[in-house]
Amino acid sequence: MSCILNIETSTDICSVAVSNDAACIFNEEDHSGPNHAVKLGRFVDEALSFIDNHAIPLDAVAVSCGPGSYTGLRIGASMAKGICYGRDVKLIAVPTLELMTVPVLLQEKVTEENALLCPMLDARRMEVYAQLFDRSLKEVRPILADVVDAETYKKYLDKAPVYFMGNGAAKCMDIINHPNAHLIEGVQPLAKYMFPLAERRIARQKFEDIAYFVPFYLKDFVAKKSKDMLASLHL
Repeated sequence: MSCILNIETSTDICSVAVSNDAACIFNEEDHSGPNHAVKLGRFVDEALSFIDNHAIPLDAVAVSCGPGSYTGLRIGASMAKGICYGRDVKLIAVPTLELMTVPVLLQEKVTEENALLCPMLDARRMEVYAQLFDRSLKEVRPILADVVDAETYKKYLDKAPVYFMGNGAAKCMDIINHPNAHLIEGVQPLAKYMFPLAERRIARQKFEDIAYFVPFYLKDFVAKKSKDMLASLHL
């Protein structure tokens, strides 16, 4: 087993955790965000101090790699890469949607053998970032930006129960409207749940190139123009 510093910044929540021997031994979370630029540095300093004070060798840094908030992912990736360079440790990328299934599986909220898991992140209006897994976390359908209607997941729902979760799920349930569709509330991507996926990547020697790693944004970032700038165009 390894000591891993886990960083999660893909949504408005900023969280940092330390895992060692497959257990979470340090955790900090801020749910008042997005405050990543303010909170992440402090959380990381506290986590590294905890590791050093307990004389635990740091083996790797795991960071959520998206999809999710463009700004949040960039801040998390930059911090993770800096630590990896400074401490000469490995970098691990943990997909955000896969991470969201971990608390559901750990808490055994899904019991049917043929059930599918569909984590969703809100992408505004009726669009979500979504992916489908079976209970062994084998990918059933890749990540897509879905504009949800009654047909989006019907072919899966007609064959098996599908459990939807994440901040994009609740707004879709009335539209999906299928007897096999189930909502699991309160599921968020958090650093304290990253270590099972990070440990699995260590076992498979699946590390990222620190110099070239970039998060998976799924869609290109589009900067918003301020109202004042837009108004000035009509002067």
